[in-house]
Amino acid sequence: MELSTPVTKLPLVGPTYARRLEKLGIEKLEDLLYHIPHRYLDYRIVSTIESVQIGETVTIQGNVDSIKNIYTKFGKKIQLAEISDVTGSMQSVWFNQPYLVKNIRKGERYSFSGKAELFDRKMSLMSPEYENIENNQNTVHTARLVPIYPETARLSSKWIRGKIAAVFNTLINEIKEYLPDEILTKSNFPTISESLKYVHYPNELEEAERGRERLAFDELLFYQLKSLYRKNDWQKIKSIYSLKVDKKILEEFKKGLSFTLTVSQERSIQEILTDINKDYPMNRLLEGDVGSGKTIVAAAGSFAAFINGFQSVFMAPTQILAQQHFNTLKNIFDLYKVRVSLVTSEGIKADLGKSDIFVGTHALIHKKLDFDNVALVVIDEQHRFGVEQRAHLVKKTGKGRRSPHILTMTATPIPRTVSLTVYGDLDLSTLDELPEGRKPITTWLVPPEKREGAYGWIREQIQSKKIQAFIICPLIEESQIETMKQIKAATVEYEKLKKVFRPFNVGLLHGRQSAKLKNEVLDAFKKGKVDILVSTPVVEVGIDVANATIMIIEAAERFGLAQLHQLRGRIGRGEKKSYCLLFTESKSQNVQSRLNALKENKSGFELAELDLKLRGPGEMFGTKQHGFPELRIAHWSDTRLIQKARNAAKEAIENPQNFPKLIKKIEPHDIAPN
Repeated sequence: MELSTPVTKLPLVGPTYARRLEKLGIEKLEDLLYHIPHRYLDYRIVSTIESVQIGETVTIQGNVDSIKNIYTKFGKKIQLAEISDVTGSMQSVWFNQPYLVKNIRKGERYSFSGKAELFDRKMSLMSPEYENIENNQNTVHTARLVPIYPETARLSSKWIRGKIAAVFNTLINEIKEYLPDEILTKSNFPTISESLKYVHYPNELEEAERGRERLAFDELLFYQLKSLYRKNDWQKIKSIYSLKVDKKILEEFKKGLSFTLTVSQERSIQEILTDINKDYPMNRLLEGDVGSGKTIVAAAGSFAAFINGFQSVFMAPTQILAQQHFNTLKNIFDLYKVRVSLVTSEGIKADLGKSDIFVGTHALIHKKLDFDNVALVVIDEQHRFGVEQRAHLVKKTGKGRRSPHILTMTATPIPRTVSLTVYGDLDLSTLDELPEGRKPITTWLVPPEKREGAYGWIREQIQSKKIQAFIICPLIEESQIETMKQIKAATVEYEKLKKVFRPFNVGLLHGRQSAKLKNEVLDAFKKGKVDILVSTPVVEVGIDVANATIMIIEAAERFGLAQLHQLRGRIGRGEKKSYCLLFTESKSQNVQSRLNALKENKSGFELAELDLKLRGPGEMFGTKQHGFPELRIAHWSDTRLIQKARNAAKEAIENPQNFPKLIKKIEPHDIAPN
């Protein structure tokens, strides 16, 4: 067996188990070794039967004198085993696992680990882990710190432990160290083989943590290295066109705007104009809160392309957002006779003659368009597109090994440590302030008992102030899953709210509607024909209705703070005072403190940092964040380790002769673009 051997070569691992393992990212035996536990059960206390105390978690080792199924009058099955050692006997109890009477053989020696409690007035081990030790073999599932692994449906931790145990001793010597001794010594890291031994077979929890930290460092190091390799490779590409902008023309463009640019907008525009004058293409990420004015910054780049005689392309993830960009750019460039085209799955909307700016959805990739001299490609909410879609658009607008300048934008606030790791190959511009005139939004946390009062207040506001409201629900249809049943579903709420808010007009918007129906609903809302729009989080991107001043967010605890902030950013865009009402039925103190943070009107970046600390790595952006990477071992909140990995990655890139084994392991030619 080798590290590269497929898991299907293991005994009893056929196609069905292989598919389950694939869901956990396990295809080769090496992947199995790198499947790291997320916690441990402490079964280290091995006790004689006479020493066991009620309430203790212990391991006892003895002979199985009997095991049988007992049937209750309610039809449940209880499994009872009588276990004895030289000091006495006790029973072990399981529930509804009738197969155990065949698995556990009478007369043989077993190790049992679990909690001792009273059952039927007798001291018993309740639902213990067990394994046969008839031949005095080392224990895997009992009598030690037992690792609990990430699982998937019908693939238990016990099964995974067994498979790791089957290959560990054979393969651990195959894993060779690739970090220089200097880094290991400086950081007090164990070797890679020691780290894997520590996480799978620790003697102490501190030992397990040492192993996990080393493996987490490696995971972050590989991320950083890949980013730096991508950056180096990108800078070897030639830009199709270098663009120069006369300062006087740029100042006139700014004066023609109906508003004053913020300091961070001015700074970001200058960074972009510097980039597009280089002989290798720009590759920049523009981050900014909802409403911070990213589109005008991108428009300045398009203006630079236009006055140099070249085209620009804007790609947005939804038709709603593409339409919004189209309208904004048409308004901005109306003075300059710039021809802007809208390209969606429904067709192409264009002025006569050649287009200067193409705005559209992924239809830009598939439709035949006149991309003969594109200098700038802008990709909005880039994490919502796949790597291949982005690469396809760049390839379509480029010429061989020459590429247009690339500006990607996101309104998703990403903590700095995360963006430096995930998007380390991109130069970063940040809009960290809102334009003048944006009024702060008053945010309230609404418990269940105040729901009816809130509805009454909304009715009164719509009636007296002629405003409109959003009601956001996390799901489209009511869930059948037990744990999800309490979560508000848009379609069900829509029917309910039509009655609650009669005679006002209530509309429904969600991602499964056709593009035509979505546009009709949005158009009616924008024109004031719909008073209340019940929607899924599809509204978080690109809907701008100045008269919408109230937003209710149902089951607010289901969303990350960054996503709640983005949703809230859809209101507060006009002159009237705006309010966001967070409805939650959760009594959790953690939930309450998280949601209360929104009341302080922190920036999206502050909220993202806070959520990172409170909720951990996979939860920053709410129920699901498309395209955002999950770490398997490390944590995004571990800024110290991220910085340490970043420093090591830079050193490896600058002095590859000192890192030959690491460089060979990373295989730069296999790195996919961001």
